[in-house]
Amino acid sequence: MEETALLAPLLLTIAGLTVGAIFKSLFQRTRIPYTVGLFAIGLAAGIMNRMGVFHGMPQFSAALDSVANINPDLILYIFLPILIFDAAYELNLHIFKKTLTNATLLAAPGLIICMILTAGVLMAISFFVPGYEKWTWASALMFGALISATDPVAVVALLHELKTSKRFSTLVDAESLLNDGTGIVCFMLFYGITVWGRNDELTPILEFCQVVAGGAILGFIAARLVIWFITRVNSEEMIQNSVIILSAYLVFILAQLYLGISGVIALVAFGLTIAYVGKPRLKPQVNIFMGSFWELLTYIANTLIFIIVGIVIAEKVDFSWSHCAILLLVYIALNIIRYITIMMLYPIMKRSGYGLNKKESIILTWGGLRGALGMTLALMVSYTPAIPEEIRSQVLFFTAGTVTLTLCINATTMRWLLNKLGLIYIPTARTMMENKIQNLLHENSEQYLERLKTREALNGANWEKVSQYVTASPSAQEATPMANDVMNEIRLRVLDKEKMFLHQIYDEGIISKTSFMQLSNSLDELYDHDGSYALDTRTSIFNFCNRTFILDGMQRIPKIGSWISFYFKERIGVVHDLGRGFIILQKEDLKLLDDLEGSNMLSGEQKVVLKTLRAEIQHNQDTMNGILNKLANDFPKAYKHALTQKATRMLLCNERRNIRQLQTDGMLSDKDAEQLYERVDERSEKLNSLSHTIPASFVRWLMFKKKKA
Repeated sequence: MEETALLAPLLLTIAGLTVGAIFKSLFQRTRIPYTVGLFAIGLAAGIMNRMGVFHGMPQFSAALDSVANINPDLILYIFLPILIFDAAYELNLHIFKKTLTNATLLAAPGLIICMILTAGVLMAISFFVPGYEKWTWASALMFGALISATDPVAVVALLHELKTSKRFSTLVDAESLLNDGTGIVCFMLFYGITVWGRNDELTPILEFCQVVAGGAILGFIAARLVIWFITRVNSEEMIQNSVIILSAYLVFILAQLYLGISGVIALVAFGLTIAYVGKPRLKPQVNIFMGSFWELLTYIANTLIFIIVGIVIAEKVDFSWSHCAILLLVYIALNIIRYITIMMLYPIMKRSGYGLNKKESIILTWGGLRGALGMTLALMVSYTPAIPEEIRSQVLFFTAGTVTLTLCINATTMRWLLNKLGLIYIPTARTMMENKIQNLLHENSEQYLERLKTREALNGANWEKVSQYVTASPSAQEATPMANDVMNEIRLRVLDKEKMFLHQIYDEGIISKTSFMQLSNSLDELYDHDGSYALDTRTSIFNFCNRTFILDGMQRIPKIGSWISFYFKERIGVVHDLGRGFIILQKEDLKLLDDLEGSNMLSGEQKVVLKTLRAEIQHNQDTMNGILNKLANDFPKAYKHALTQKATRMLLCNERRNIRQLQTDGMLSDKDAEQLYERVDERSEKLNSLSHTIPASFVRWLMFKKKKA
């Protein structure tokens, strides 16, 4: 019996993941979000156990009861670090920076407004409805804090599935990241006041700022220490990944349990810093492994946590028809309050970052799901004897009911609402090109099928059945796209090709980390405009290169000339490396345009736009060639040093390719190849350590001083 009790959590975990795997494949054929389906499974299992259906299986029933009585701290410390770090690590940093203002507005002042208005609704209920008299402002604000933090995991997954705007889904994701932190901070403030009374010397506002700022500082410092350690210790990928994974948990536990600051905010800062600063410094194989590993962990955490929440609600909440009307009132009030909050912030949000329109504000309102975090905090309340029993049971009932209603109503109707508002929009030009690709695949499959029929070795095959597996022909194009739409779509495909090839030449060591970051930033700037900006709008790239010539003038100033000269040679190397990488990408862009012109993807009239795009790419090449020629003529010694570094990097790159080819041909085992790769990496790191760049902030200061002079 003791062994069974010890194995019960493990067996339930295995059962939960098995059920999740089965239903994930089933839910792919339905319009039900995966996490909502898991919640329904947990809810059904808990209800059946409560009704005595599993009394014939005492061990299984006892296991479900143990899940229902799970310690909320277990959910907080096991699952939350996984979900928070993965979400922060996988964010598109360029988009996140542009949506940060709006996400912060929703997560800080927005959550506080929702908390206060929700508390007002609860206090109004306590005045007019019998049985709710024991509610105080402290307990009402405590409930308002835990229920105002949104948990839009299912909605974000649905937005990704429907290929809606990456900007909008990032805003929803960023809000959930930040308001989880502020929600917990506000909850803990009023939880402490409700339980112990207000004994702290700090005011709630000052304590809030201290807890949030402390978490952000801890996360940033911890991330920089981790990056410093793993980039200076030439260890295996497993060790580097282990350091990052263990550090994520350590940061959360240290902040939340020992320092009394926000563990969520600390993890957000930790994850963002690791992604922004650490990713370019890590080996490509480390980043690949990190992405796959955290994706698996997130899948496991989401699968288990939604099943657990369903079981907890079914077994722990005492259902009462008399409270259902109040629950419905609270649910409606929460949706209205969220809409009021967004409308209050709308004048600022529509002008910040990418902006926000009225249709997206409706989706933001309806997408304010409540989930595992709210239930975890509600369980903490229910396990606190110092809080009156009526308030404990009502907090748990309202939270469980709100989680159930938002998951079962809001999440499942999100697809319909997105369609109704026209936010699932695919441009006509994109549809046309996708149909052309589909048609090309269909024609190639049919031609290959006819060649297969002529092969003597395949005589007797059932060709009627084989033909059923030919790629389906595309649907007819309803409308012909405008020339500008076609041009915008081709620009986006050029940027996609450039981004893919950029990662390839970086992974192969053709360009340095600094060049990779600069080129990536220039691509992100063009992506912001959905193809409406010309391909030669590369302001950040050319400004970065032209600063070198400003530095040439600055190095002649006696007071700072010697300091500038120390870095100047390496600066020339960076610009040369960046310029050559940029020209390589432009040549690949021209190859893509040639392929499009020689294919049947575009009609004769639509191919006219290719001439404009070629001119834009050629302008990029001419401008960069001019910069490189000026470097060669004006700074021959530094330019020679840059060529030496370039040649060295190409030599190492060639050695890496040869190792890979020998590995592919079976001449080298994976283990032997790994040792050879490490030797190449050691020399590459030695080369990179010799490269120094001037901070952009210092360059801007020099430019300002020059203009002022």
